[in-house]
Amino acid sequence: MPRDPERLNEIDRAILDLVGQRMEILRQENAAESPADVSARIESTVKQSAATHRIDPDRLRTLLRHVASLSNAELETCRIAYLGPQHSYSHLAAIKYFGDAASFTPETTIAAVFDAVGRGQAAMGIVPVENSTDGRVVDTLGMFVQTPVNICGEVLLPIHHYLLSRTPREQIVEIYSKPQALSQCRGWLAQHMPAAQLKELSSTAAAAKLAAEKPGVAAIASEAAGREYGLNVIAASIEDNPNNVTRFAVLGAHEPDSSGNDKTALVLQIIHRPGALADAMNVFKTHNLNLTWIESYPMPAGPNEYLFFVELEGHKQDAPVKAAIEDLKAFTVRRDILGSYPKDSNRTEG
Repeated sequence: MPRDPERLNEIDRAILDLVGQRMEILRQENAAESPADVSARIESTVKQSAATHRIDPDRLRTLLRHVASLSNAELETCRIAYLGPQHSYSHLAAIKYFGDAASFTPETTIAAVFDAVGRGQAAMGIVPVENSTDGRVVDTLGMFVQTPVNICGEVLLPIHHYLLSRTPREQIVEIYSKPQALSQCRGWLAQHMPAAQLKELSSTAAAAKLAAEKPGVAAIASEAAGREYGLNVIAASIEDNPNNVTRFAVLGAHEPDSSGNDKTALVLQIIHRPGALADAMNVFKTHNLNLTWIESYPMPAGPNEYLFFVELEGHKQDAPVKAAIEDLKAFTVRRDILGSYPKDSNRTEG
């Protein structure tokens, strides 16, 4: 028990009073803050306050993001689409970016998230782009090829897989999860659960639900999913790569201004002639632009032809990026800017 609990109570009441004042400002203006504005302001606040308050910057970001989402909750008329169900890793990424009081709507497929944003049924969406173990998420890249949806942010989410069940470990005969999660734990499973049958489901959260209902079954899912369905942690952090991270793209009409620490994503269709790809890549070298990601994607309409997803450091408003995009005209048939957005360097969980 703290030596001065009443002093702590006073501080807690003062915090609640300040949160109430914050909410009242937004209520009087009848205008919720956009997630992009919240992120920009939070970064500024963290830079100014982290050292003063001796709090880990990532924890400060999480705290301020949740306070902002709570303040917005009464005024937020838009919804945020994510690849569900609830307690999936996409849901955790959405909470990390938007705060846990935001208005979330789960969708059953990545295509449905794009569709909800494209039709205006959701103001923003969040979809997985790549995983550090399994690589690109093909369904997401395919939707970027088909759908004119803007990227306005990114989320880096460390992925820690848990073996969850109500059955004792020695009695587990089946382990369910989505294919990517099973793949990311295949080494651990081969060593520690060699006799269990591995079964695929559409999501880790669905696997957790099944494990709660069926004896002898375990799920590989997030710790949050385990809490939701009352499962015991049989083993924690069973992913083979301890630095397992999934990167998510935030979709929306908002176009963030340059922050000085940005990325720009492009889709390029290179002219079909010898050396054209090398010439296109040399454009980035000429303008001293660092590429952070490049992926090829087969064109649906033509054999042996590819689109290239390219991500580079810088904002499309920056002069070197503008010049590079202009110079790419000479080597490309298609040149789409998917968006410019602030980097997410925060790899802590939401």
